[in-house]
Amino acid sequence: MSANLVGTEQTRCQELALSSSFYRTIYSEIEEVGWEHLVRLGEDLMFLSFHIIDNEGRVHIMEIMLDKTYPKCPPSISADVPYIFNLEWSINSRLKDVVQQFQQHVDKLQEFWSTMDDIDHSLWVIDSKQAHRATPYRLINIDEGNECSVMLFVDANDPRSLPECRFMGSDQKVNLLRKIWKRNCKRWMNDKRLPENLANVLEIQLPGPPGVQKNDQQNECGICYAQFLPIDDELGAKSGSGTDYTCDNITCSRTFHSVCLGDWLRSITTRRQSFDVLFGNCPYCSEPVAVKINTKK
Repeated sequence: MSANLVGTEQTRCQELALSSSFYRTIYSEIEEVGWEHLVRLGEDLMFLSFHIIDNEGRVHIMEIMLDKTYPKCPPSISADVPYIFNLEWSINSRLKDVVQQFQQHVDKLQEFWSTMDDIDHSLWVIDSKQAHRATPYRLINIDEGNECSVMLFVDANDPRSLPECRFMGSDQKVNLLRKIWKRNCKRWMNDKRLPENLANVLEIQLPGPPGVQKNDQQNECGICYAQFLPIDDELGAKSGSGTDYTCDNITCSRTFHSVCLGDWLRSITTRRQSFDVLFGNCPYCSEPVAVKINTKK
């Protein structure tokens, strides 16, 4: 056997050994995180995505790209957040450390997302389909005639503080609103909701989301089409209760009984389960949904 052929075989064996070691490492580290948290895994194991649930039941996905030299080189991460955290990494770090740091980052952003959800559900957001977890701004219509709007820029680290704003509309209306804002911005109180503060500072009644009416139909469950669950001992504390889950997609905002949504998720093969939480997609708009289920018999 020639020297060149021997060298080639040695190189191939070394590459296979390294590849096998890499696969074992990744599978072991996924096991540490928990397979129930895994959303996607690339065929070459260089791409992974994990999900976590925040305190409000919102689902967050983090994507991870690994380098061939992993773990010597830190992974690249991306997620639907207003800014990415600075990953602390060493040669001894593992995927569970990335997930833990992402969880800590998500925890810090709870008040920001609650503020943005409040805006989306209380005010008339223009181009609401562009409103994602990562966007720290909203374009708000501030009059029924669609003649004036304001772009709000919310500080992700201090979401209750006075936001930056940019008024849009005719010169006359914009100049008037700027004067009112400058005169009244000291009225802003960090312990109040943003929509309430905004109306107080601008001295106007802000229009709500278009087409939203607070009537019985709006509160009907999108699965059983009833406003209230039946009176039934088997339902326990849920017996006779109204809808208690709303789709996060503001263009959908379909309401459900969590019991009905849980039963529906159980009936589809694409569902995933982590402990007492079922994951799937809204039956109306395919927005990710997560609902706690009662595991007690």
